[in-house]
Amino acid sequence: MISVLVVDDSVVIRRLITGALATDPRIRVVGTASNGKIALAKVEQLRPDIVTLDIEMPVMDGLEALRALRPRHPRLPIIMFSTLTAAGATATLDALAAGATDYVTKPANVGSIRESIRSVREQLIPRIHALAEAKPRTAAGRRPAAGTAGTRPTTFGTRGGQHRRPPQPGPGAGTKRSGASTPPRTDRIDVVAIGCSTGGPDALSKLLRALPARLPVPVLVVQHMPPVFTKMFAERLDRTCGLTVVEATDGTPVSPGTVYIAPGDLHLEVVRRGTEVVTRLHSGPPENFCRPAVDVLFRSVAQAYGRSTLAMVLTGMGHDGRRACEALRAIGAEIVAQDEETSVVWGMPGAVTNAGLVDAVLPLEDMAHHLIARVTGGRRMPSMEVTR
Repeated sequence: MISVLVVDDSVVIRRLITGALATDPRIRVVGTASNGKIALAKVEQLRPDIVTLDIEMPVMDGLEALRALRPRHPRLPIIMFSTLTAAGATATLDALAAGATDYVTKPANVGSIRESIRSVREQLIPRIHALAEAKPRTAAGRRPAAGTAGTRPTTFGTRGGQHRRPPQPGPGAGTKRSGASTPPRTDRIDVVAIGCSTGGPDALSKLLRALPARLPVPVLVVQHMPPVFTKMFAERLDRTCGLTVVEATDGTPVSPGTVYIAPGDLHLEVVRRGTEVVTRLHSGPPENFCRPAVDVLFRSVAQAYGRSTLAMVLTGMGHDGRRACEALRAIGAEIVAQDEETSVVWGMPGAVTNAGLVDAVLPLEDMAHHLIARVTGGRRMPSMEVTR
């Protein structure tokens, strides 16, 4: 059983969440709280496996409660409940930056309790299971490392499976295949495509902040987020990164040094038009229950850029991106996955790794070094300092 504490000042919402979770026999709501102050006491009393936490509450709001909980319970999964508004998006992004594990949005404009329960159930239950099944994090935000204490192994994938070896010095150390060393890849990279979901906002922020403003290639990103949230997220990243970060718009030529975030509820693709590569947004059917979907972006990148693609799969729930990585692998593109130790949920990166599709599995802190080494290979570059 997975025990859950539900925190919300609205009696209606508490009942709605409790009713939604009651449909899953493996989840048990062990308590409720109407504000953050009561929630702090109930966490100590009930020791739940997961907490759902509203943002706007009297006495002590969700952000205050989150900041109080994190030092005491650094491994406790906390899922924020947010409204689908600009204010809700800002508060949610603040919560994720403060250590919230994930978030769901409250039902809006739903005409019946049954539909509201369905909406909450479809968003919340998969997250609860994914976070409950993930390995706990340490107080430093890392997972307990496998192997000898103080040594963090790096996993290198092969098409026939994977094995572990100690990390090699320097970025882009290469891979091992079939037990034999091979030189690091030196073929030219012209685009970086990134897919992420649960835990992705924090991981993506750390990755992009480590990249230089003069990155010689464009970066295309699908982060599973609803409308409004993606715009606010892009604006926040733009303020904190050396790179220019924008929410993608339709028909825009992609440029080096710019990060394009797929808008919520729209698929992002790229297509070649003469000598240019431009963005294409559309509301095609969801894939892997997602729109935007990583598979859609990665497929289009494979067609537009071929083997000069570097695809990165970061932390996330589910397996979005795996199918398109098969197409990328078939044309010789490079695929890198975040390792399990530094992922909030190793669903998406684990799916491509276990399918034998990756060139390397790296901890988050090493991915920026690898990316920089690969995109600058074979190029005469100006200063690569991070300027912001």
